[in-house]
Amino acid sequence: MHSPLFANPSSEHRFVDIILPLNLPQTLTYGIPHEMQGFLQPGMRVEVSLGKNKQYAGVVERVHNEQPEAYQVKPIKGIIDEEPIVNIKQLQFWKWIAHYYIAAPGEVMQAALPAHLKMMGETRLLWAPEHEDVVYDWSYDALRAVEILAVRKELSITDLRSIVGGRKFMAVLHELLENETVVIDDSLESSYKPKKEKIISLAAKYNEEPELIKLFDELQRAPKQLELLMGYVQLSKQKGFVRQADLLERTQASAAQIKSLADKGVFIIAEKEVDRLLYEGVDEQKEIEFTPAQQKAYNELNAGLSEKEVVLLEGVTGSGKTLLYIHKIKEYLASGKQAIFLLPEIALTTQLVGRLRAYFGEELGVYHSRFSNNERVEIWEKVQSGKYRVVVGPRSALWLPYNDLGLIVVDEEHDGSYKQKDPAPRFHARDAAIYLGALHGAKVILGSATPSIESLFNAQNKKYGYVRLNERYLGVQMPQIEIVNATSLNMVRQQGVRLLTPELQQAIAIALKEKKQVILFQNRRGYAPFQMCTSCGWVPQCKNCAVSLTYHKITDKLHCHYCGLKSPVVHTCAYCGSNSLVSKTFGTEKIEEEVQQVFPKARVARMDIDSMRNKQSLPQLLDQLGKQKIDILVGTQMVVKGLDFATVGLVGILSADSLLSYPDFRVNERAFQLMEQVSGRAGRADGAGKVLIQVYNLQHPVLKWVKDHDVHGLYHQEIKYREQFGYPPFSRIIKIIFRHKEEPKAIQAAAEMANKLASIEGIGIQGPAPALVARVRNLYIQEVWIKCPQSVRVLEHVKSFIKEERLRMTGERGFSSLQVVFDIDPVG
Repeated sequence: MHSPLFANPSSEHRFVDIILPLNLPQTLTYGIPHEMQGFLQPGMRVEVSLGKNKQYAGVVERVHNEQPEAYQVKPIKGIIDEEPIVNIKQLQFWKWIAHYYIAAPGEVMQAALPAHLKMMGETRLLWAPEHEDVVYDWSYDALRAVEILAVRKELSITDLRSIVGGRKFMAVLHELLENETVVIDDSLESSYKPKKEKIISLAAKYNEEPELIKLFDELQRAPKQLELLMGYVQLSKQKGFVRQADLLERTQASAAQIKSLADKGVFIIAEKEVDRLLYEGVDEQKEIEFTPAQQKAYNELNAGLSEKEVVLLEGVTGSGKTLLYIHKIKEYLASGKQAIFLLPEIALTTQLVGRLRAYFGEELGVYHSRFSNNERVEIWEKVQSGKYRVVVGPRSALWLPYNDLGLIVVDEEHDGSYKQKDPAPRFHARDAAIYLGALHGAKVILGSATPSIESLFNAQNKKYGYVRLNERYLGVQMPQIEIVNATSLNMVRQQGVRLLTPELQQAIAIALKEKKQVILFQNRRGYAPFQMCTSCGWVPQCKNCAVSLTYHKITDKLHCHYCGLKSPVVHTCAYCGSNSLVSKTFGTEKIEEEVQQVFPKARVARMDIDSMRNKQSLPQLLDQLGKQKIDILVGTQMVVKGLDFATVGLVGILSADSLLSYPDFRVNERAFQLMEQVSGRAGRADGAGKVLIQVYNLQHPVLKWVKDHDVHGLYHQEIKYREQFGYPPFSRIIKIIFRHKEEPKAIQAAAEMANKLASIEGIGIQGPAPALVARVRNLYIQEVWIKCPQSVRVLEHVKSFIKEERLRMTGERGFSSLQVVFDIDPVG
């Protein structure tokens, strides 16, 4: 922390509103000590105490002179930053997110700031005996703690509790304090640690060429040391500096051998702070050449952006929308602005970054949850300083400290992954990007091959500009789509094949023969979504959640996809005792196994959340796909989103019926988007792509729209239905979720809220009703859905009403553990 003594004491501002990283309904006001006045600015972090001297690092939202009447203010204890780490526009953005999505300011702060900028506060015990010469008569439990403290010199309260156990903890702590052997330190410290590495340099005298030649001659009799010196000279010429780790890798030497050269006065070893995000890229940046169709769309995009703040770019899969984005970003960078390139998934980020580096070089930053906390702090600082002028990433990229934002691109704007589900703030990144753009006076491009109904509606009503690019890059044909009757599976089941129709098997064989890659899409992970007893119909359920358990062959266990529970495989029915348990339906693991059986020579890989848990799993898989080391890729929704490989010739959708029967008003829209997007992975280079959709319900209208790539046929049908039943975009929806360990209390609370809401005119109420999964982690879940008209006044009234009701409910006796969660504009 920095001393505030250089502050200007003449300022009249005596109070600050602080955002604390807690679920508090509002900011808290603290006093500014006289000697700190004139220095504090919004966006700085300060140290404050709350409750019984618990220390927190908060962010200053406002500096003012308005003394609260309701309570006596405490003074802030210290100032952490010399300069704000959060800028004014970020604070305004946080405030809007908290207000619109009914989140606590502290919940927004927790989501927005990298962990290491939130500081760490935990009481520590420092070993400082008052009387060094006294021999203490310690109890057995205290002696264990004392022995560790004497060596380590400090312990956190958490460490002490784990050493002596919860029951003895208070007694031991009291004993340590009574004997005056420890002092309590409650200060805050940053958990961000700069990366330090050992950097090797030559002693100054060897910078002279004659001395260096002489040194080479002297080391002729020490071949390993000579190799180290040669390696040093080569690395120094390539990079300008030499990391010890690189020198060791280059020469296969040991650290002891480097040290021996240092002892001789040849090398100097210094520990220095280094950049975790070292970029080794191309020196020359690529130029962009448009096709006539792209040039026409680009001209229309420019015209749209000159008239509107937001433009919807609808471009069929493989049309080259990315090139339009890149060209537009380059224009904004040339005018000194920053840009954001939002993507719905990390998977897309991983593949796209390599392409973007060729256009933006070192000015490109990447931000997502796969980075370590330390790396995220460094990215934050590079955006703040302006070193990164383009940032690509999923929804978290919106939180970074942009100073001069000119353009935001939201690619695949229809994607449900843009909506944060848990924890709060449950914001929609597409809508938040539009607000952030307005704050900065920036333009926003929404891009998709399958735009959301809401965005198409806004374009049709001239709220957004609209550009359509309906031709694939270089005129490549759209893939041929074939609907396959899934009843033909009955013909091959006696051969041991359960998942691939004869038509799909034949198509895969032809694609493999032509050296084309194949993608098989199934919207479920695991080996078999559930087991079932054929005698009585019993299905193994999670003991914590109201869902069936999914079998994963890789672990040979039943998994709960909601709470993470893993259970042994069941061989005997718990209800009737029968051992006739069978697997029903199928997941990606099962498909992978069957494909390998049918095509034993094919190289098969799987892409789902289970197989991609490791940080390097995704980049490695994409690299193998790009080098054609994988013939058949089996995956869930991850394969749908933007994978761009020229040699993919066939896409198979294995169970389209599961996409068409989900209980949600967006089911047709979602099914169309998924099938159209995954279809778009085929034939992107040569137009010789083929898509097979296995389905039982051949008459479903979505199938015709997918076959014809007809986004607007879907739109015109859906918009009539939405208007008739009052769904978005003709209303705003709020979902209220009630969770309680006792089901009657969850039902009672939900019913009470629904009854109270009935007094508000002009809104529609659905529920209360159990959630689709009615119990998760031993909490029963009830839901109430509210349809609000497109009126800001009514929406604000409803939000204010439900916030007050939540406060009243959770304050009632017996309901303190009730969880009431608000989800504004839910996506399903």
